[in-house]
Amino acid sequence: MAIKITDECINCGACEPECPNNAIYDAGTAWRFSDGTNLSGLISFKSEEIDADASMDAISDEIYFIVSEKCTECKGFHDEPQCAAVCPVDCCVDDEDVRETEEELLAKKAWLHQEA
Repeated sequence: MAIKITDECINCGACEPECPNNAIYDAGTAWRFSDGTNLSGLISFKSEEIDADASMDAISDEIYFIVSEKCTECKGFHDEPQCAAVCPVDCCVDDEDVRETEEELLAKKAWLHQEA
């Protein structure tokens, strides 16, 4: 699974600096695969090539959001998702629409932080 931020978010920003994958963004902020990862240039993602440095549209214009393609639930970094651990209103929860095994999350971590 990935983590998502619910609409109970108070936009405090406590979660953003805790993410080891830079998967959390402020409302309305464009994101990149290269942000906080070792990805750059053309990368293979979901059977297509995309530019890791290309700007992607914000997922939410109202609250902080988590890019599920970059979320590893902190596997390989911490024992629990750090966003959920620091959230004062408990709005960082399992994303029921994005189900991944621990092995898949660890493989994603390795992909995001691969040696250049």
